[in-house]
Amino acid sequence: MTKPNVVFVLGRPGSGKGTQCTKIVETFGFVHLSAGDLLREERSKPSSEFGELIETHIRNGTIVPVEITCALIAQAMTQHESRKFLIDGFPRSQDNLEGWEKEMSDKTNLLFVLVFDCSEEECMKRCLDRGQAGSGRSDDNAESLRKRVVTYTNDTQPIINHFIGRNMVRRIDASLDPDSVFSEVRSVFKDIEY
Repeated sequence: MTKPNVVFVLGRPGSGKGTQCTKIVETFGFVHLSAGDLLREERSKPSSEFGELIETHIRNGTIVPVEITCALIAQAMTQHESRKFLIDGFPRSQDNLEGWEKEMSDKTNLLFVLVFDCSEEECMKRCLDRGQAGSGRSDDNAESLRKRVVTYTNDTQPIINHFIGRNMVRRIDASLDPDSVFSEVRSVFKDIEY
């Protein structure tokens, strides 16, 4: 069996990762696995042994232990016939990266890292608007967002720099409207052999 192909999708909260992943799924046939959605789903299960721990991390804008996140991603990958996955919001820290490399790197083929660049101010505005529109996410509020932005800057940006050093980053200007952003995304995906 061939290893599944993976694209990591990173960017500040509110940079449009979810919106663009939906378009990539529709156009290129990838399966979208959002680390955050998998964690929120696990948190909501009454029988979850990790639910309370996950909720505490989400509310505090901190990173859930990598063993939990990797296990949820691996489990989700086995539930699809597709061999092409977008992993959105992961790896978010050095610990996440080391955990992925230990648990998953020999089981997957990392194609590249898609990074959505958008200003902190625009991302904050988008998330607050999303929260006011009733997203139902416990982290779409100003206090959690400030923590999430600090976490992104301190923990995720060094991961992006790591992959830049390996020539694996594809940067997208996410400050534009969704269709213009996807035009850039399309040009990244159209020439890929997978």
